[in-house]
Amino acid sequence: MKYVKLGSSNLTVSQVCLGSMTWGVQNNQNDADAQLDYALAQGINFIDTAEMYAIPPTAESYGKTESIIGNWLSRNAARRKDIVLATKIAGPGFSYIRDGSNITGANVIAAVDSSLKRLQTDHIDLYQLHWPNRQSVHFGQHWPNDIQHSQLECEQEKAAMLDILQGLASCVQAGKIRYCGLSDDSPWGISQYLRLSAEHNLPRMVSIQNEFSLLHTKDWPYLIEQCVHENMAYLPWSPLATGLLTGKYLNGQRPQGSRLTLAQRHGLFRDTKSSNAAVHAYVNLAKRHNISPAQMALAWCAQVDGVTSTIIGATSMAQLTENIAAFQQPLTAELKQEINQTLRQYPSPF
Repeated sequence: MKYVKLGSSNLTVSQVCLGSMTWGVQNNQNDADAQLDYALAQGINFIDTAEMYAIPPTAESYGKTESIIGNWLSRNAARRKDIVLATKIAGPGFSYIRDGSNITGANVIAAVDSSLKRLQTDHIDLYQLHWPNRQSVHFGQHWPNDIQHSQLECEQEKAAMLDILQGLASCVQAGKIRYCGLSDDSPWGISQYLRLSAEHNLPRMVSIQNEFSLLHTKDWPYLIEQCVHENMAYLPWSPLATGLLTGKYLNGQRPQGSRLTLAQRHGLFRDTKSSNAAVHAYVNLAKRHNISPAQMALAWCAQVDGVTSTIIGATSMAQLTENIAAFQQPLTAELKQEINQTLRQYPSPF
């Protein structure tokens, strides 16, 4: 396993991050325990979760994943030092999470305390803002969109960001979190947080996790370039495009128990005519090179300059084994060239 620095932090993380959002709906405690044990045995030390999980998000599934991880930690206390544990505070929009309110400094403090209790640990290594208070360009809202911008809203947003950083600083000073990061944010969001941190001597954002895959490359190279030059870790989520890049959903297939058999949130239903055409091309390309479509997509993601650690997830041990193995063998120059040609043919299929 390859290990890298997490941006400007002093944390060293594996190039593979184990995602956990299915634990509590598609996977139970025993499944999660097995995945954690296997991942650690393979050298993965980076675990990502969120207060909003499991998914699909509901009032009933809220907090379940953190609780499952907490149960594992309570039985494996000696291994806490071996993992870099990341979680996230939910942004606005869910009535059952702080009445759907915005992220504020006070809400950060309250959410951190709740996550610590569910996780049964005394600190969180990386605490992330799951999505911004302002309308996000993520979760399928990047194109087309009708986002309106005004100077007044800009100033209000910056004041809110400063309040959030002050709440994060309180948690850092109390030893509850070590480092802070972003998720589903934009270059403007990155720039403002970095500027405010420097101006007010507040915690610096060390990472951002955004959606990134062969079907969703909008961050490349622009936002990723900023991450490289600002020494921020870039952490792709959904590198298999909600499973589409495995090919298992082609031609309308819906394998029993798979993600697309569950209710999908607005903006995340990606099984379209254009995405299917792109997936067909990638699946056929993988077959010609004797590699599984999933492993090709994951290996491609990992080799993009600027990617720090790729967040993977699985609902079965067979999937987890296949996904982790994808990072052990680099893509050939020939295959990378053919992938790039396919990317030009399908630059933005959804």
